Amino acid sequence: MSYAGKNLVQGSRELIAFRIGDQEFCVNIMSVREIRGWTKATALPHSPSYVMGVINLRGAVLPIIDLSARLGMRKAEPTQRHVFIVAQVKKRVVGLLVEAVSDILTVTDENIQPVPEVSSELEKQYARGILAIDKRMICLIELDALIPDTESEAA
Repeated sequence: MSYAGKNLVQGSRELIAFRIGDQEFCVNIMSVREIRGWTKATALPHSPSYVMGVINLRGAVLPIIDLSARLGMRKAEPTQRHVFIVAQVKKRVVGLLVEAVSDILTVTDENIQPVPEVSSELEKQYARGILAIDKRMICLIELDALIPDTESEAA
């Protein structure tokens, strides 16, 4: 993924799309460091319910967030097919558990529709827009809003 940012039209951005259940989401590719295969996390006592635990990533302790649970969906039951998106969220690096990475998208601001007014307050907190691409509806997530500093520190 080191090619991110090359040959972009001015005003466009690259997003990485992934699946959780039957829904697709995406985040800015600039916050993604790498994608790793599933590894069992070591649980942490007294952590938020969506924090699965921690893993050792090349000598660094990496907190793992169950993105499904964090988004208010059913907790994930990870399999070998699940992956972690290792992402920079503010000054923290976290692993986001998702079912699969599906695509790298190049979009412009015109491709991003506003979040509908019928959305829940939780969705409005983290959703920055909706992409309607190739008969797919993909929710653009703002990681800084999804994982606030205080909760990252708890992890």
